[in-house]
Amino acid sequence: MLNSIRIKAKLFIILFVFITFSFAQKSTILAVSNEVIDIDTVTVKKHLYALADDAMEGRKAGTPGIEKAAQYIENEFERIGLTPFSGLKTYRQNFKEKELDLFNLIGVLEGKSKKDEYVLISAHYDHLGVKENGNGDVIFNGADDDASGVSAILALAEFFKKKNDNERSIIFVAFTAEEMGLVGSTYFGKHINPDQFVAGINIEMIGKESKFGPKSAWLTGFDRSDFGLIIQKNLKNTGYKLYPNPYKNFNLFYRSDNAAMAKLGIPAHTFSTGPIDNDKHYHNVSDEAETLNITTITETIKAIGIGTESIINGNDTPSRIKN
Repeated sequence: MLNSIRIKAKLFIILFVFITFSFAQKSTILAVSNEVIDIDTVTVKKHLYALADDAMEGRKAGTPGIEKAAQYIENEFERIGLTPFSGLKTYRQNFKEKELDLFNLIGVLEGKSKKDEYVLISAHYDHLGVKENGNGDVIFNGADDDASGVSAILALAEFFKKKNDNERSIIFVAFTAEEMGLVGSTYFGKHINPDQFVAGINIEMIGKESKFGPKSAWLTGFDRSDFGLIIQKNLKNTGYKLYPNPYKNFNLFYRSDNAAMAKLGIPAHTFSTGPIDNDKHYHNVSDEAETLNITTITETIKAIGIGTESIINGNDTPSRIKN
């Protein structure tokens, strides 16, 4: 009888320890999630629907439509409290290319102990404009490509501004004319000192569930630096997963704005969730905000915030890209 009581007591202790450990693990996950509590679906949806609205006329570089989008982004940069980039009086980096007056939009959140080391967070705000001929819907709204990415940089800018503990400076850039051949990012790359940039976080097409399932994204150029490994480490207890780009035949590392930075040696990569191989809305007038999953966008933004935090805080520095 005494042995039976002792066995039951031991079992009770083991069960108690297991429950306590499980609760601690869940508490850890919740604590991690609470770090990005300010990134919510309401804010993300507001940005997405504004940028993909018909009033933006498809945001083609050099058109009145992209001017409207630019003003929206500038107003958000100002509301959040970002400052212009070095040498600029406003958020606009103006230049002329392809006989068009173009401009990147750049806002800066200055770092504390390492303010001369930069982390770039970017997305392109241009798209394809309006069909020259046709009936019915003729506007290429570009909701996923790439209003979703611009919504991410605005949400992250507000998050990191409120968090107010970034040791490195964060440069938020909405690039123009990506659809014309990475024109805006290439121009930006010609006017920076790449040695000051420790990482490039580019965000493109995060509005649909990835092929890996809920709470997952993929990264281009995963094997070109240890950037992806750092993100995976930081996401370990969050329930969100990051995978290498599964679409090897599409040369995606060089098809988004990260490429212009990577060519300078900056460990710059693109986050995406897009089902590239079977997306019927890609570069189609049907790429509307209503076709996207706001929760997917929001969860991905949160994951980017958590995943890059050790880089922004100066604890991790990704290896350079060799060309």
